[in-house]
Amino acid sequence: MSLTPFAPGPRNARHFGVRSAILAVVVAITIGATIFHALEGWSILDSFYVTVQTVTTVGFGDVVPATLYGRAFATVFMLVGVGVVLYALTSTVQSIVQSELVATFGQRRRSRQMSKLRNHFIICGAGRVGSHLVRNLLGSGVTFIVIEKDPLKVAELTDLDAIVLVRDATLEESLREAGVEHARGLATCLPDDADNVYVVLTARDLNPQLHIVARAAEEQAETKLIRAGANRVVAPTIIGGHRMAVALTKPAVDDFIDSITANKLGLAFEQVEVDPVSILAGRKLVETNIRSDLEIVIVSIRRSDGRLIFNPSGESVIESGDMLIAIGSPESLMKLNSLARTAATPRSHATEVTASEINR
Repeated sequence: MSLTPFAPGPRNARHFGVRSAILAVVVAITIGATIFHALEGWSILDSFYVTVQTVTTVGFGDVVPATLYGRAFATVFMLVGVGVVLYALTSTVQSIVQSELVATFGQRRRSRQMSKLRNHFIICGAGRVGSHLVRNLLGSGVTFIVIEKDPLKVAELTDLDAIVLVRDATLEESLREAGVEHARGLATCLPDDADNVYVVLTARDLNPQLHIVARAAEEQAETKLIRAGANRVVAPTIIGGHRMAVALTKPAVDDFIDSITANKLGLAFEQVEVDPVSILAGRKLVETNIRSDLEIVIVSIRRSDGRLIFNPSGESVIESGDMLIAIGSPESLMKLNSLARTAATPRSHATEVTASEINR
């Protein structure tokens, strides 16, 4: 399901209409004052004074045209000036009313669309950490919603074509509107740890099955976020310090990590869950030809009971419910995902997954 990104178009349209109306009045007054000054010989101030009286239909009558040409122009200008002012007023009112109606209907449409979302992600806050998270998710093809209240950040997210809900992420109604009850995961990236704890508590209460990742500005907040219900806590200062230590002492390792994260090698990490009916379930790694045909490296296997097998050997058996942590090209990883969901077909013999099955 796709959503229309939040865009401040109606507001821009309203500003354009108001500016056009003001410009029309200013031009009319400028032209009127200039011609009165030329025809009647009045000062600029008196010419401006009479012009404003005319376009506003006040007409005090203390200064009036004395020449024939001046009276003739005044007659024409009364009709034109009043028309310009009426146009300016109606255009301004129309722009304001129309923009408010469009914004109201647009918000209702977005609310209906969000209520239909399932298995999506929610990003709370688009600051320094959240904005980088949004950029990474934009290239992944997943559906996500960003909750942000800062107008400048909202404008930046709109330029990126991200789906934005302009709300306070710490409010329960904001999370409900973003569909937290039906979301797959939530990341809270607010700059204040107390706000992140509150978001985690609220989201966990609304959706006990939700996978929550929280940012911790201070190291001491990590345990509080875990107790509040976060599944994972990311502390940018700790991660940054670790990466700097690796870059300083092991530059080759750091270069490899950068190559993977920046996709310079055309490789990516993926987690693949093996379905109970999968053609991979019950087979040894060496029997699947995952390495030889798909050129995928299985870095580790996480069993359904939480046990982690790092760098599994070819004799390791893939069980239903296992989570395969793999590295390979995006195309190969997509095929592996397909294999993990493909049901096995009965055979009289053949105990290995052939290359034709993998490339199917």
